[in-house]
Amino acid sequence: MTSPSNWSFRTRYLLGFLASFGVIGFAVYLQEARGLMPCSFCILQRVAFAVLGVVFLIGGLHSPRSIGARKVYGALAGIAALVGVGIAGRHVWVQVFPPEVSTCGGGLEFLAAVNGWSGAIRKVLTASGDCSDVEYFLGISIPVWALALFVLLGAWALWTAFGKERVR
Repeated sequence: MTSPSNWSFRTRYLLGFLASFGVIGFAVYLQEARGLMPCSFCILQRVAFAVLGVVFLIGGLHSPRSIGARKVYGALAGIAALVGVGIAGRHVWVQVFPPEVSTCGGGLEFLAAVNGWSGAIRKVLTASGDCSDVEYFLGISIPVWALALFVLLGAWALWTAFGKERVR
């Protein structure tokens, strides 16, 4: 078996796509099969994984020969991953330092209807309540898993796009 450093840009980015949407699929499984309802942070993390996955998919399908174009895909994926890191990091913070009063509120659609989209995003990023409930998978909280996966997928995208070795 060849090492990942010998894989093509297309292979690496399509694997990034599969990983990103695999995470979303697992989140939907936890919601539907295990009854674990997502909070506002969870929804935003899914959106960030979806954006990252779409960048991976487009980059993998395009598979540009130009190093400049590859760097554009790497930068876009890096930005999406950084946004995800910010959201997951804030979620971890809320879980480590839970608020005294639960105020996480309703779903994203409800928040947008009541507060408008900018108000909903502001509300979500300052959320608490259900967002502070800690659910574990393999002994680690789910937001910590999300944080680690955003870091790993972002590093994967940047390594592929900006790495020193020539990617086929």
